[in-house]
Amino acid sequence: MKQERSERNVARPTLLSLALATVFLGGCAVMPQPIDKGERAATLVADREAMFGRQEAVGSEITLQEAMARALKYNLDYRVKLMEEALAQRQLDLSSLDMLPKLTLAAGYSHRSNDAASSSQDIATGSQSLVPSISSERNRATADLTLSWNVLDFGVSYYNAQQQADRFLILKERKRKVIHQLLQQTRQAYWQAVGAQRLEPKIETLLKDAQAALGDARKVEQERLRAPLEAMSYQRQLLDVIRQMTQIRTALSQAKPRLASIMNLSPGQRFTVADPEALQQPRLGLEVEKMEEIALLNRPELMEARYNQRIGVLETRKAVAKLFPGLEFSVGEHYDSNKFLVNSAWSDAGLRISWNLLNLFSAGKIRQAAEAQLKVAEEQRLALNMAVLTQVHVAWLEYQGRSRQFELERELNSVEQRMLEQTRNAAQNSTQSQLQAILAGANTVLSELRVYQSYGDMQNAYGQIAASLGLDPLPNETPGYDLVSLSAALKGAENQVESTMAGAAQ
Repeated sequence: MKQERSERNVARPTLLSLALATVFLGGCAVMPQPIDKGERAATLVADREAMFGRQEAVGSEITLQEAMARALKYNLDYRVKLMEEALAQRQLDLSSLDMLPKLTLAAGYSHRSNDAASSSQDIATGSQSLVPSISSERNRATADLTLSWNVLDFGVSYYNAQQQADRFLILKERKRKVIHQLLQQTRQAYWQAVGAQRLEPKIETLLKDAQAALGDARKVEQERLRAPLEAMSYQRQLLDVIRQMTQIRTALSQAKPRLASIMNLSPGQRFTVADPEALQQPRLGLEVEKMEEIALLNRPELMEARYNQRIGVLETRKAVAKLFPGLEFSVGEHYDSNKFLVNSAWSDAGLRISWNLLNLFSAGKIRQAAEAQLKVAEEQRLALNMAVLTQVHVAWLEYQGRSRQFELERELNSVEQRMLEQTRNAAQNSTQSQLQAILAGANTVLSELRVYQSYGDMQNAYGQIAASLGLDPLPNETPGYDLVSLSAALKGAENQVESTMAGAAQ
């Protein structure tokens, strides 16, 4: 009976512990909580305000420099790159802190239900030699303040900090590349918007004339004033013009939204781009050999490869440093509230050396792996050099071809303009003359469209040469980050780039 009661008493705490553990684990269970529609809707206003609410108002006309300034200041993809750079700076600050000694502060309190009594036993006879005694209180409070510094950890942390500094510089080079790409997209979208803005009124006028002529032609067919086949052929030509102009208008209507997206303007916001009086061809006076030299000195990709190579060198040094023994210094202040201690507070200092001897067997392989990594980095840099040189030549040839195409399209447009003038002067009240005038107007619009397209392609090719040379479209420092200051800085940098591309800074 006593044994059963004892087993029952042992089982009760066990069952109670299991029940408590079950309740605790059940409370710690996490169920998926999807974001409901109301919570999503509540964030829409805040998100829209964060996207568009902090922008400077759009003025009367947006110039190319202002479009680029807005892209640099408000483009969301570029903001991500800026945040990545800021994060790298914070990580560099943290890696520098790893080189500092470790200062550890610890405090604690302990309690036990009975005395930590102990006795001694005679080793020869096995009998107790001393009465049980205690040297520690049931309740104790302790505190420690220790300063320790490991020389090996300091060396490894030093190399880590240098590598992080190079990674930060790599992000700056990537930001340069993003700026090149972003402003290149802005330049291309801007000239497309200029062409669309100039041609849309002409297309609308031409469509109205064609629609009116089509209505007259249908009346002629209904009243049988002309042969049916001739009337239908006339309508077919008018409908073909309307179809072409409608397709062009649809394509041109997308130019400004693309530019607005790059500038991070709200979709649907109306704006006007500055229309230059004349389409001037940029000057390019640099020799290809000089372009190659400038590109090899300035391209962000090559700078990134150089930093990666330097990171590889530091990785080799870090691997070799880990083979050395570790030397650690420590000093500390300690306190223990145990009343049985003669000295409840004391100071200590220590010196400890440790060495993993097995690292000596892997030293050769570690060094070989580090050297192989260095060779890979060097070969990658050489491959990038070749790719950069190829891009310079391709960009130069592209610009030459686009420049010739622009000159040809401009001459063709001049001929079309003169033909349109002659057609209008010779036009009479006859429907056939009216058709010829409409067809001549359509050809003129198409010709002018090709002029703007070829000019935009030429400007894009010119910008591609500047990007392939690594010429920065934005100076390192600007007087301010408002649109006026950024536009002025971009204009000054553009003048410097044009001077360099013209061959004035050889």
